[in-house]
Amino acid sequence: MISTSGLSKTFDGGVEAVKGVDLSVGPGEIVGFLGPNGAGKTTTMRMLTTLLRPTSGTATVAGHDLLGDAKEVRRRLGYVSQTGGTSPTSPQLGELALQGMLYGLSRAQAEAKAREALERLDLTGLESKPGAALSGGQRRRFDIAFALLHDPVVLFLDEPTTGLDPQSRANLWDHIRSLRAERGMTVFLTTHYLDEADALCDRIVIIDHGRIVAEGAPAELKAGGRTLDEVFLDITGRSLREEAGV
Repeated sequence: MISTSGLSKTFDGGVEAVKGVDLSVGPGEIVGFLGPNGAGKTTTMRMLTTLLRPTSGTATVAGHDLLGDAKEVRRRLGYVSQTGGTSPTSPQLGELALQGMLYGLSRAQAEAKAREALERLDLTGLESKPGAALSGGQRRRFDIAFALLHDPVVLFLDEPTTGLDPQSRANLWDHIRSLRAERGMTVFLTTHYLDEADALCDRIVIIDHGRIVAEGAPAELKAGGRTLDEVFLDITGRSLREEAGV
C-alpha cells in the first residue's frame, strides 16, 4: 500500500531532513513511525501525502506513483495533520459535507457520507456543534471523519492523540482498530507515545537523522525483556518518553 525507495528531502540551505528512506507497508497494516523531534517523521509523511515534493527517490501510495500520478494518490488517502482541521465556529455537519463536495459528491451524497462518518466515530448528536464546543477527543475524531469522507484506502495520522487524556486516547485507538477490522484500512501514524505504538501498531519503524535505523513488530523490538523506551534510547541515544514530556 505504501512503497518508497531512496525517498529524500533537502531544504533550501542544504538541510537534509530525509536521507534515502526505504519503506514498505502492506494492505491492512497499522504501522507506527517513531523518531526524536526533528528526525524527519513529519517531512516523510508530508511527502507521502503529496504536500511536499521529494528532492529524490521514488514512492507509490495505493498503487499510484507519488510524482507522476499525485491526483490519484490524493483520491486514495486520508490525512490528519498534527493541528487538525475542525473549524472553531462552523457546525461540524456542514464542514464535513463541504469536504465531501470538494471530492465531487453532490450535497445529498456528501451529507449522507458525513452522517455515516459521524455514526462510525460515535459523534452522532454533535452535528450542529462548532469545533470550539467540542472536547479534544471529539475534535480528533471529527478530524478523522474529515479524512474518511471520500472512502480512502490508506489513512495517515500525524500524532493523532497528542494532548488527549488517557481515556480519550484509548477511545481513539479503538476507532483506529475498527477502521482496519471493518474496512481493511491501512494506517500509517507518527506518535511520541510508546504505549500507543506498543498497543496499536503491528509494526514500528524508527527514523533518526533522516534515516530508518530500526523496524519490527513491538514484540521483536522488545526481545530480551527491554522496554520500547530502552530500545529507542539504545538506537538513537535519546529517550522518546522525555521528548514527549511523559
